[in-house]
Amino acid sequence: MPPKNRPAPGLPTRKQILDFIQNSPEPAGKREIAREFALKGQEKIQLKALLKDMAEEGLIDGKRTAFHKMGGLPKVTVLRVIEIDEGEAIAVPDTWQPDDATPPPRIRLVEKGRGSALKKGDRVLSRTEESNTGWRAWPMKKLTLRSEQLLGVVEVDGAGKPWLAPVDKRIRNSSPISDLGGAEAGELVLAEPIGRSARASVKVTEVLGEPLAPKAFSLIAIHKHGIPNVFSEETLDEAERAAKLPLSADKREDLRHLPIVAIDPSDARDHDDAIWAEPDGEGGFKALVAIADVSFYVRPGGAIDSEARRRGNSVYFPDRVVPMLPEVLSADVCSLRAGEDRAAMACHLRIDGEGRVTDWRFTRAIVRISEVIAYEDAQARIDAGGEASSIDGLRNLWACWKALAAARYKRDPLELELPERRVKLDDQGRITEIAIRERLDAHRVVEDFMIAANVAAAKALEAKVAPVVYRVHETPSREKLVALKDYLATFGKKLALGQVITPGLFNRMLKDIADESEKALIMEAVLRSQTQAYYGPRNEGHFGLALGSYAHFTSPIRRYADLLVHRALVDAYGLEQPKPTGDIPPASGLSERDRDDLGRISEAISSAERRAMEAERETIDRYVAAWLSSRVGEVFETRITGVQKFGFFATIIALGGDGLVPVSTLGDERFAYDEKAHVLEGEDSGTSYAIGQILRLRLAEANPLTGALKFELEEGGSGRVEPRGKPVPLKKRGKHLAGKRGRPVNIRHQGRKKR
Repeated sequence: MPPKNRPAPGLPTRKQILDFIQNSPEPAGKREIAREFALKGQEKIQLKALLKDMAEEGLIDGKRTAFHKMGGLPKVTVLRVIEIDEGEAIAVPDTWQPDDATPPPRIRLVEKGRGSALKKGDRVLSRTEESNTGWRAWPMKKLTLRSEQLLGVVEVDGAGKPWLAPVDKRIRNSSPISDLGGAEAGELVLAEPIGRSARASVKVTEVLGEPLAPKAFSLIAIHKHGIPNVFSEETLDEAERAAKLPLSADKREDLRHLPIVAIDPSDARDHDDAIWAEPDGEGGFKALVAIADVSFYVRPGGAIDSEARRRGNSVYFPDRVVPMLPEVLSADVCSLRAGEDRAAMACHLRIDGEGRVTDWRFTRAIVRISEVIAYEDAQARIDAGGEASSIDGLRNLWACWKALAAARYKRDPLELELPERRVKLDDQGRITEIAIRERLDAHRVVEDFMIAANVAAAKALEAKVAPVVYRVHETPSREKLVALKDYLATFGKKLALGQVITPGLFNRMLKDIADESEKALIMEAVLRSQTQAYYGPRNEGHFGLALGSYAHFTSPIRRYADLLVHRALVDAYGLEQPKPTGDIPPASGLSERDRDDLGRISEAISSAERRAMEAERETIDRYVAAWLSSRVGEVFETRITGVQKFGFFATIIALGGDGLVPVSTLGDERFAYDEKAHVLEGEDSGTSYAIGQILRLRLAEANPLTGALKFELEEGGSGRVEPRGKPVPLKKRGKHLAGKRGRPVNIRHQGRKKR
């Protein structure tokens, strides 16, 4: 029977959807709308398109898991208290985006008891409701003000007035300091604004010390992004108790006889995955992926679990790691150390001669890793060959990997190698080297074993109709594909939008390009066309890996998503261990909260992942700027990565540091900015600067505090540079369309391995 508010089968009208979103007591996303109107199969696909149209028409806003009427408020959102009216708190949305002409709604916060426990400036996660008398909200959680704090360096002008110079390169102006709080000139400090106007002064709340001291750059990122980096005593105490849980071989599959190895970076601080394989005698292989059994030690409802949910993932900097779990677990008890008994979640795989995974099973096991090997050492042993028995295990791994690689080749996932910068520090935290990490077969071996286990985990849970936190990478949107099509046309290449878009289509396009400069340029465009990967409880597939079902299972020490997948496997396959004694939560499977709130926690950990990526990237930028600060005046080979009316951005090819070339330094002639093509063109000479061009540029400035670089033309603005990097007139190269400036999306299944 169709719902009463829908007179006939089929898609609901726009008005019916808006009415449901507004009247639903809970956040209404695509799933809730489909359930309300009893949509199935093809109707759900049509609903997705309809919701997209409604968003483009300005009728609704929000995410796929929680829509709201455009100009309205989400059911759950962050509010900021702006005044206390007769004991009642009045708030506005912490972020308000409809447009500048529409004022934010004033919302009355309904609190328990008499009077308000909130004060002006507080930020509160709240449930909202619109009625005939206006907006009301019920506070759920008071949030920290850390994200509103400013990070900067104290400077004193000629008149003796102190100023806060920001370390965020997006903030251009310094702020006057009204209260130094004991800080002195040149010190790195945290401050908070006094008032909310753009010209408000600030007061120093914490002195952090010397801004260019070793380890300061990661500290800047931690404070700027509000990354939780201190564990409470309650969490640490629970971790110590959990670490002492008895590990009994009687209740686990005993795999200590297998020569399982962990292959990791040489500077890895934890080891949460290890692998083993051997021929099965039938042309294929038996393989094992052993993963740290974090769910045994981190139980739902405990203090450790609550903190891990809040952090979402570990954050890795060149000088330190901010772990998701306390060190006694992340670097000790859960870490798969060589020669020590460890609890593991074991993924047993059967792989045929063509690399297809034909069978899998999951068990809780006890393992004893035979060796932890650095990528470079494992590769060196394989390359050296020989008959030594010590490399027999590696030979089996490589042989199995060649089968997996053959299957990967047939699947044809997106092949876009993203260079990774590696910062090496000495014992005092000083930079000794910055270089691009070498990509070895050893990396690919581990990666393909991990992919196989991740796919097996997703399919194993689907087989039991159990909850899954999928790793989703959607197909590029039509808008981005249209932009890519127009861009490729400038090179005489075609992209037919009527065909099925697959990763292999992009691979073949790049393979056919002989010119390396042109290939790099088009690769940048393909990267910009990709969507951002995320976690979610609904399967949308993984476009980049060309996989229909994919979950993250292999890194529960450093990713909360993987821990949720482990818990789901415990429930689905009856892997619960005996209840522990003492003050430890009893169950290690999914909690009811997890089951009921999987969409919301998926959004939260996706957001935490993006926060970590940005913090890590900014820190590397600061290290690069510090490394280059002594090389100002040198000339580097660069590639243009973005163009704006005020200049263009370029990256040093060997290091990856981004810097600006202001248009004012390009010479005496005027340069016109083609916004659609993202090209700067000289009005007299026709010289143009566009994304992808390779230029030799002189480093003019390097600011370690902000990570900002500034370049200038090698010959001081003449526009005449070395032939390889010669800017060409626009009329000679055709219209050059490019997407917005930005870095590649995170589409890899595993990302950078932990250090």
